[in-house]
Amino acid sequence: MFNWFKTALLMAAITALFGVIGAAIGGKGGMLLALLLGGGMNLFSYWFSDKMVLKMYNAQEVDGASSPYLYNMVKELAAKADLPMPRVYIIDEHQPNAFATGRNPEHAAVAATSGILQMLSARELRGVMAHELAHVKHRDILISTIAATMAGAISALANFAMFFGGRDENGRSSNPLVGILVAILAPIAAMLIQMAISRAREFEADRGGAEISGDPRALADALTKIDAYARGIPMASAEAHPETAQMMIMNPLSGGGLAGLFRTHPATEERVARLLALAR
Repeated sequence: MFNWFKTALLMAAITALFGVIGAAIGGKGGMLLALLLGGGMNLFSYWFSDKMVLKMYNAQEVDGASSPYLYNMVKELAAKADLPMPRVYIIDEHQPNAFATGRNPEHAAVAATSGILQMLSARELRGVMAHELAHVKHRDILISTIAATMAGAISALANFAMFFGGRDENGRSSNPLVGILVAILAPIAAMLIQMAISRAREFEADRGGAEISGDPRALADALTKIDAYARGIPMASAEAHPETAQMMIMNPLSGGGLAGLFRTHPATEERVARLLALAR
């Protein structure tokens, strides 16, 4: 419940930030234009984000005949979670990882890399796929898509402010320092809020996945193993599309010195500790 409340507050914060930037650039008219722009981008993302990300990763759809091991596992877990059967995909990447996408449970898809299928035991993989189905059940894909879209729109508006400066409510040019400050600070603030939303949803999916699989320790073991191996195995598709990193069960990209601040996922140690507490 706390993570849902935290998500609601963060979504309100990023929407408010969007409006404030629009107002700084062009007064009330700029704020309304910014909100309309964000709404249009959200609508596009709502309908097409799943197709786009699956194409980015060159994911191949499988069924009960082509991949009975993965397909039947997802089918059993979806029934247990009282969800419609999602489409199932395999990504030809050595890095162990997985994600879910789709605008709602009726149009959902789950994808796993070939690396995770080879590395994890059946029990561990079951925990991972239950985690992804929890994302579907909680409609986290839609939440993360909206957050990412708003963050991208804020960055675009900030660039506009950098080049054209701000306007007051009467259309007069404002202090050029305003445009510079907005261009620098707004994208950072938007990114921090987006990352916080992503981390909150991962905790919730871990808890939900543990409930679906009935085996919190299996997911904890899977996360430990994925974290140990993923850092040393590059993922070309994720490096080409870093904006999709938040969708994965584990961040596929290596972080720098400020990794903790801009991390898309909670620390693996904390996720494992929470899961082991559930197991006890």
